[in-house]
Amino acid sequence: MLGGKRLTMAEDPLSHPALDKAAGEEFLQEAFQIILEEAVRKGTDVKEKVCDWREPHDLQKILDLEMRSSGEPQQRVLELCRDVIHYSVKTCHPRFFNQLFSGLDPHALVGRMITETLNTSQYTYEIAPVFVLMEETVLKKLRELIGWGSGDGIFCPGGSLSNIYAMNVARYQRFPDSKRTGIWALPRLAMFTSQECHYSVKKGAAFLGIGTDNIYLVGVDERGKMIPADLEKQINKAKSEGACPFFVNATCGTTVLGAFDPLVDVADVCERHGAWFHVDAAWGGSALLSRRHRHLLRGIDRADSVAWNPHKMLMTGLQCSAFLLRDSSGLLQRCHCANATYLFQTDKFYDMAYDTGDKTIQCGRKVDCLKLWLMWKANGTEGLEKRVDRAFEFTRYLADEIKKREGFQLVIEPEFVNLCFWFVPPSLQGKQGCADYWERLGKVAPAIKERMMKKGSMMVGYQPLGSKVNFFRQVVTNPMVTKQDLDFFLDEIERLGTDL
Repeated sequence: MLGGKRLTMAEDPLSHPALDKAAGEEFLQEAFQIILEEAVRKGTDVKEKVCDWREPHDLQKILDLEMRSSGEPQQRVLELCRDVIHYSVKTCHPRFFNQLFSGLDPHALVGRMITETLNTSQYTYEIAPVFVLMEETVLKKLRELIGWGSGDGIFCPGGSLSNIYAMNVARYQRFPDSKRTGIWALPRLAMFTSQECHYSVKKGAAFLGIGTDNIYLVGVDERGKMIPADLEKQINKAKSEGACPFFVNATCGTTVLGAFDPLVDVADVCERHGAWFHVDAAWGGSALLSRRHRHLLRGIDRADSVAWNPHKMLMTGLQCSAFLLRDSSGLLQRCHCANATYLFQTDKFYDMAYDTGDKTIQCGRKVDCLKLWLMWKANGTEGLEKRVDRAFEFTRYLADEIKKREGFQLVIEPEFVNLCFWFVPPSLQGKQGCADYWERLGKVAPAIKERMMKKGSMMVGYQPLGSKVNFFRQVVTNPMVTKQDLDFFLDEIERLGTDL
């Protein structure tokens, strides 16, 4: 009724859908073709640019980012989709070596597409029945690779959050009343990690109210590995200062050098002092799939918790980060649960044990298990093992090639797939004795990086480390990479830096 007059079906907008289904499907088909052509085909084509670089003010003009009161025509929107892909970095390109993730697995991509299309939240069995069962199956497989016969876990939005979960669970396990009373009733807590740890440990200490001043940094050896004797020393120091040592973070695959802390020795120290033993294997955890290389993580089965990011070396796609617990008593649930009755009702018609959402600090939670599950189904454990082994083999190949070339100098012999090296241009070769040698060398990597970005030929990261000036860190995880790509990589470094 409107003003006493009954509306007809044609006049009543609520009597028919507000979206044009046919037009929507047509748009999707055309958009998928653009994705396939621009992001998948061109994005993995070695003849295409890794990035068509534009300065911010130029890119803003090209993209027309303004959102207007009226909708724009479908063809214009499709053009914008094409532009978004074109001017983005192609992380699946065979010559993208910039991050600890790269490449494109088609099965994982399909998993991501299905997840986005279904658009569900992984908190209750009633809203995500398939994915609740699937997540536990995938987590169980990861725990088995660690060496645990039982346990718990959850997928988190990134490895940083996995590490923060570990800190929170460790604190709750030691001081369960802290959930209710807060930090006021706690002693001064102390946590320990190596000087080469991921920065999320520092962020986590600040976020949880532990305080960054209460992080004791443990010394590392020349390869960047934690020194267990110094861990013992730091724990005793904390105790003498009236602090309670509750948490030790070991790293398997440090971000820069790719170092693996000696887990067996660290575990021994943790047992002596009753500290929670967490292993940040976000980067290096996938070596567990390789029978040839899993020895790098010997002792990880003694950890209380582990962080592992399959979206890195396994190419599952962002994001896929597992927080894994050896505990099977429900510690994770007790630590984080709020028992919201509008979501976790106590009188449901099915077993509420399948409602896993209260294990997390989130409410809505993306489905991160499908892409890994589908990829694993397609490749099998053996296929994923070959992927890991290939990355190691390519790192070895590149290290050997670097040793043959004048002007290239390894920072350290690689143990993992992080290859760190300097390029010394002809103007600096033989000048190591000069007072400004290292200062000048530190400017080489940034200059070469700028040139390769503007050319679009490839991408590789650089950074300083301690007293070491800027050096390149090259990482190969993409199975589409060939020896020709790595030879090109070294040749291109020389081409872009020979006149510096």
